Amino acid sequence: MSSTELVPASGTASQAAARVDGRQFLTFRIGGEEYGLDILRVQEIRSYEAPTRVAHAPPFVKGVVNLRGVIVPILDLRIRLSQPSEYNGFTVVIVLNVAGRVVGIVVDSVSDVLELAASEIKPRPEVPAAIDSRFMTGLCKIGERMLILLDIEAMIKSPDFGLVD
Repeated sequence: MSSTELVPASGTASQAAARVDGRQFLTFRIGGEEYGLDILRVQEIRSYEAPTRVAHAPPFVKGVVNLRGVIVPILDLRIRLSQPSEYNGFTVVIVLNVAGRVVGIVVDSVSDVLELAASEIKPRPEVPAAIDSRFMTGLCKIGERMLILLDIEAMIKSPDFGLVD
């Protein structure tokens, strides 16, 4: 299984000062939508490899993998968001550290890392959507793209996922 370790970006003093005001987000795609999550939650990005199935798990729990001695549940966020997709060469697993656990989420593809100032992030809408608005921290327009920012920790802690007591 190949993986990409994320390392903090180094930069100039002005870039470091900008990072104090802004936050960095890993962006990814599910279906036709683009999402972002706090880069500080990301441990690594791995190519998708079929995990070991777990009996009686909900459909979005694809199974578990052994990641350097740690058993990691793999959740297909696409299924959870009612966006079933095929598994192809772009399908990846984002390994996260959230709620005191290591969890992998399956997404269609990873785009890039964006730094966003607080002023660029618009409040979350209170409209019915595939994703519960309590799991959204806001929206951001990047050129012609609309980025949905997720509170991945709240999502994983949610009773809907059944991973945290």
